[in-house]
Amino acid sequence: MIARILSALALTLLVAAPTLLAAQEWVSAHAISMHGTPKEEEDFKHFNYVNPDAPKGGTLRLNIVGTFDSVHPYIVKGRPAEGMTYVYEALLARTQDEPFTLYPLLAEKIDVKPDRSGIRFHINPKARWQDGKAVTADDVYFSWASLRDKGKPTHRSYYKKVLSATVNDAHTITFLLKKNDDGSIDREMPLILGLMPILPKHMFANKPFDETTLVPPVGSGPYRVRDVQPGRSMVFERDKNYWGADLPARRGTCNFDTIRYDYYRDENVAQEAFTAHALDARRETDPKRWAELQRISSEKKSAFRTTAFTHHRPEPIRGFIFNTRRSNFSDVRVRKALSYAFDFEWINRTLFHGAYKWLDSYFANSDLASSGLPDAAELKLLAPWKKDLPEALFTKPFALPRTDETHPLRNNLRAASELLDEAGYSIQNGALKNAKGEPFAFEILLSDPQDEKIALEYARTLERIGITARVRTVDASQFQARLSDFDYDAVLFKWVNSLSPGNEQTQYWGSAAADIKGSRNYAGIKSAAVDDMTHKITAAQTRDELRAALRALDRILLSGYYLVPLFYRGTDLFAIWQNVMTPQQTPLYGPVVESWWANPP
Repeated sequence: MIARILSALALTLLVAAPTLLAAQEWVSAHAISMHGTPKEEEDFKHFNYVNPDAPKGGTLRLNIVGTFDSVHPYIVKGRPAEGMTYVYEALLARTQDEPFTLYPLLAEKIDVKPDRSGIRFHINPKARWQDGKAVTADDVYFSWASLRDKGKPTHRSYYKKVLSATVNDAHTITFLLKKNDDGSIDREMPLILGLMPILPKHMFANKPFDETTLVPPVGSGPYRVRDVQPGRSMVFERDKNYWGADLPARRGTCNFDTIRYDYYRDENVAQEAFTAHALDARRETDPKRWAELQRISSEKKSAFRTTAFTHHRPEPIRGFIFNTRRSNFSDVRVRKALSYAFDFEWINRTLFHGAYKWLDSYFANSDLASSGLPDAAELKLLAPWKKDLPEALFTKPFALPRTDETHPLRNNLRAASELLDEAGYSIQNGALKNAKGEPFAFEILLSDPQDEKIALEYARTLERIGITARVRTVDASQFQARLSDFDYDAVLFKWVNSLSPGNEQTQYWGSAAADIKGSRNYAGIKSAAVDDMTHKITAAQTRDELRAALRALDRILLSGYYLVPLFYRGTDLFAIWQNVMTPQQTPLYGPVVESWWANPP
């Protein structure tokens, strides 16, 4: 306990007063938090949201809507199969009950520079690949170098921030980080390196790293790939010789002997498979299907249960995203007008039984969301960009256009028409056209046929102001290809945020990412103010600083009208058959499937 207190004190000083530790070269720790200190003590036994006595055995059958053509999830090519994180592990494990804290996994302990300019990982000597070979520092170095040079755009941008990587011995590797242009250090990078997937160097000895494959890989995780049926199913079997079964981060998890993912092209077919008990659990997102599952559950009380798990993470920001690389959407007045034309209240009431809340923030359902007037901390961050931002952002609470009792659709469409007129458009022969006489028409790209009803209603409303919106649904492979190439006018898609947003924000909104195909800057945002806020996020040394930067970023993004946001619930909806058991406690981030277990017959 004393050792833990001293370690916590050292990490607190590292965050709050790095100058006090200037003479200290490294701080040793059992875990690391983005802000503050880890909740769990060094001798903790397991996370509190698992059942440490959960029995092993049984099969869990889940579904995925889509397809796959590769079991290599860390490259741009191909569409990877679900579940590969059961096979590949990282150096550290993320807890689901803290905003961003990592605990030992492949690495049994770490040393961190006081200013976070470096991190050293000490690999657990017990760590083994599934073929029996030891996990070594050479594997870590290989993984870092390969992902930096040939991985996905996110990996490349992150791992290029490393100044040097040194293999100290078979079980120790040290990473030193580059300084930012202003001399600061990206304080999130030690944690990002801790989450880096580690791949076996010897597996790639005679084959290129950046090629897709369907050959079952060798990992270090709790499951092996047992069977691969491209586009149809993936079957994982628990490795009974798994080296890390007794690690605190693993106790009470990975309880099923077999996990099977069946792939479907349609959510309705997947639901039918569940109700026929071809699947054991299903996460539902559609209110109508959820109501039907609840009806069936109540009629057949011994069949399956429906549970709404309350969570406290930010909801995904999902909506019709405008590609500002296209001339139609380069003007913020046009994007705002298109936002006015979305009839939230009618769609929510008519199509979804009023089940949803309006997504009025990029970090909805969390304390990271902006609301009301900016506070002093936010104003300080926004002030340098005042000339580039709407005046109203500083003088009154910002609100996205929406329909409700006080904002009927007819008034919103009138406001939309006025904005379009300001932007140089006019109605000619019943169609909205620009100064060149070109009609305003665009395509809305979808991947799920279930989204067509929302898109078609939106298109019908746009037609009332002279805009033609064509709705096109494509299969999963084509959708992913077009998404990666930014080959769309508008796309119904999402961004996912955590309780501790960081470097991924530059991939979502950063100017540099806008021109990198495969990045997640789907809207093509290029804004110096946004870039500044994303830098402030990664430089934040306290939770308060992070919160202020995120709320400021939220206000800037909202005022840019880069998407028409849809809805959220604040709960995760699951239907689960009686042969599957779940822990009593739900962590901050929501239910953890890895903590479920089979109910003995």
